[in-house]
Amino acid sequence: MTPRRRAIVIAGPASGVGKTTIALGLMAAFRRRGLAVQPFKCGPDFIDAGHHTRVCERPSRNLDGWMLSSETNRTLFVEHAATADIAIVEGVMGLFDGARNSGEGSTAAMAKHLRLPVLFVVDASHMAASAAALVCGFETFDPSIRIAGVVFNQVGSAGHYSLLRDALEQAGCAPAVGYLPRDASLVIPERHLGLYTAHEDVLSTAALDHLSSLIEQHVDLDGVLEIATLEEAPHTAPASSPAVGETVRIAVARDRAFCFYYEDNLDALRGGGAEIVEFSPLTDHSLPEETNALYIGGGYPELYAAQLSANESMRTAVAQFVGSGGPTYAECGGLMYLGRHLRLQNGDDFAMVGILPFGTRVTERLVRFGYTEVAFTADCLLGRAGATARGHSFHYSTIDGVPDVPCAYRVRSTLSGIEGPEGYVVGNVLASYIHLHFLSNPDLTASFIRSARLSRLRAHTS
Repeated sequence: MTPRRRAIVIAGPASGVGKTTIALGLMAAFRRRGLAVQPFKCGPDFIDAGHHTRVCERPSRNLDGWMLSSETNRTLFVEHAATADIAIVEGVMGLFDGARNSGEGSTAAMAKHLRLPVLFVVDASHMAASAAALVCGFETFDPSIRIAGVVFNQVGSAGHYSLLRDALEQAGCAPAVGYLPRDASLVIPERHLGLYTAHEDVLSTAALDHLSSLIEQHVDLDGVLEIATLEEAPHTAPASSPAVGETVRIAVARDRAFCFYYEDNLDALRGGGAEIVEFSPLTDHSLPEETNALYIGGGYPELYAAQLSANESMRTAVAQFVGSGGPTYAECGGLMYLGRHLRLQNGDDFAMVGILPFGTRVTERLVRFGYTEVAFTADCLLGRAGATARGHSFHYSTIDGVPDVPCAYRVRSTLSGIEGPEGYVVGNVLASYIHLHFLSNPDLTASFIRSARLSRLRAHTS
């Protein structure tokens, strides 16, 4: 990374203050200037990262202080920020909120680890001079965190912004660098798992142009670039080792129903010798040719249950692949798709693939949320008994009935402390509600690739 490259963390005092809106607006505005912008997301969120990817036209990367080691986070940051003019890291929740009260996994911990300045977003819709007390409080809570500037959101007028800016100056806080006016058109709609996804086109080209124009009009972009400096140039990321062995084809379900993936999981598979071939369970009628393994991630299958069920040719193709011993890994929404049925809240029931000996039903409330530690209790698609990994759980559905199927996981929720069996195994299928990050244990990738290579070998010798 050259001295001219820049990076900044977008953080706030809490969720819902407008971090995503400000981050997307800055990304779009800097791209208008012709800058290459590398997006990152702190924490396990898939949806924000998807919007980043669309705006920046390069994959957003998840940095996570709980699922991943410090060195892994640093390597990911250095590797991907090095090819951009500016890296923008959107934080998670409030600045100091993490997996535990210690702040592990928080935005603050990541900013401190990477030595990045923070642009602090404050929802000023119901405050004026009190904003200074808020900002000063966050600055003094941990002085090692460098809050370098403040952007106000939901500002009522230019006069309102003047009051806010002057209050910071009089209190000796970090300076205000601009604001976004109150504008209902800037709100990205939400549903039970969070914001609408990038696949649903809620951020049209016109909406992004409008947001970018407001940022250019009301935010000092040169000032943001000035504070987006690195205290030191991070170490160069080590070169990755070339993959050894035959290339395998892993078909990855990716469409409006299945779009929750850590991009670095897919890169890890590519680095291990996999060719990633995307397909759509919604619109395609067969799996990609010469598929050696399946990876069906999370998403919103419940919103497209009727369409998924009606695509009988794809359901049959997946069932035949699994029935022939094809290695298949399914997470959350993928688990729902592989079940016997998917029951909606209104009672409508839709047939799914039917590989797992149970169905799922959509719930009114969040069933499980938070970071999860996973210990493998039996050999399975992703590793051998005794292996460990880390992931995240977030779903509004549950298994319909009692699953009478072997489990390969012992999971523990970091929030509740609840432990129990998970990781359902049927033949060469591993299905779970846990979104595992493959970089939490590199053996996950190696094990999946080995299974795909065995599948390829069987196909070529049969």
